[in-house]
Amino acid sequence: MGYVRIIGRALLCTTLMFAPTIGAAGNVEDASVAPPRPADGLDAETTRNIAALDCRHVVASDVDRWLARGPAPRIILLQGSFAPVTMEPFAQFLIAMGYPAARIRNPLDGRLSEGSFGDSLPWAGALAWYYEAEGMMPMLIGHSQGGMMAIRILYELNGAFNDAIPVWNPMLGAAESRTTIRDPLTGVTRPAKGLAVGYAAAIATGKLPRILFGQWDMIARLRRIPDTVDEFTGFLIPWDPIAGTLGEPEPYVATGTASVRNVTLPSNTSHIRIPETPALAANAMTRAWIDRYSPDVAPRVPDDVPVDTANLLHAADIWYSVKEHWCKSAQQLLLARKPP
Repeated sequence: MGYVRIIGRALLCTTLMFAPTIGAAGNVEDASVAPPRPADGLDAETTRNIAALDCRHVVASDVDRWLARGPAPRIILLQGSFAPVTMEPFAQFLIAMGYPAARIRNPLDGRLSEGSFGDSLPWAGALAWYYEAEGMMPMLIGHSQGGMMAIRILYELNGAFNDAIPVWNPMLGAAESRTTIRDPLTGVTRPAKGLAVGYAAAIATGKLPRILFGQWDMIARLRRIPDTVDEFTGFLIPWDPIAGTLGEPEPYVATGTASVRNVTLPSNTSHIRIPETPALAANAMTRAWIDRYSPDVAPRVPDDVPVDTANLLHAADIWYSVKEHWCKSAQQLLLARKPP
C-alpha cells in the first residue's frame, strides 16, 4: 500500500504543478464584463430552421447550415490527473466536427482543456454566470479525474457541499458578491444553487484514484448522479487498472430524475489515450460513421478504415449527445427571446 501512496502523491504533485485553474481568486461587485448575447440579431431563416430541427436526429448538414450559425452552449472539458494528457485533442475533434471553438475556449487565456484539481465551487458559480450571460447552461465532459470533477460540480449545484453558490465571473477570474442570477429564459431572479446542466459525461472515472488522492467525500457519490443534470453518460472500461475497475464496471445510477446511460467501452481501450480523437474527424470513413451514429442503433465499423478506431465509440456517442443538447439549448433560447 506504501507503493500506491507514493504513486498517488507523485501524480498529485505533477498535476498541481501543471494543471490550469479556473482563474485567480478574488471578489468583484458586478458582472461588468460580459460577452455579447449570441441569439440577438439572428436572421429569420436561421431561427426558423433551428426551431424546426429534430434534436434527436441532427445530421451533418444541420450542423453546418443552421446550428453553427446560431447560439451554442459552452462546453467545459475537464482533463485527468496526469497533466501531460489533456482534453485538447478531444476539443480539436469537436471543433473539426463543427462545434464553435469560441464556445470551448477559456475566455481568460483561450485554452481548450481545464484542470480538474481544486475547488468545485468556483466551477458551479461559473456555470451560473455563463447561463445568465449566454442564455445556455454549459455542458460538462470529463476524462478520468475530470469525470470526478464533473460529477462533483453536479453535487455542488445541488447544495451537497455549500449552502449557497457565489456567482463566479470567468471573464475576470473572480467571485461576485452575489449568489443569485437573473434567469435569462424567464427573467426571474433565482439562486445559482439548484441549476441543472443539460448534458454531462464522465470517461474512465474510477474510485481507486479517489482513495489515492484522499477524495473521500466523492467515493460514495461517484456512481450516483443527482438531479442537477438532465442527461448523463458514463463511459466505463472493464479491467482498467488506472481507474481501479475490476471486471464488470460498477454502473452509474440516478438518485432521482436524471436520465443516466452507461456505455461500456472495449476492454482494450487505453485509459491514457482516450482524448486522441482528431483523426476520426479528419478521415472521411470514420467521420461518416460518427455522423450516422445513434445510441439506439450503432452502424457497423468498416473493416478497412485506415485510422485507429479504438476511440470511435465514445467519440461518436459524445458527439451525438453534444449535437442533441446544442440543438435543444438553441431552440429553448430562441423561443425565450422570440418577440411576443
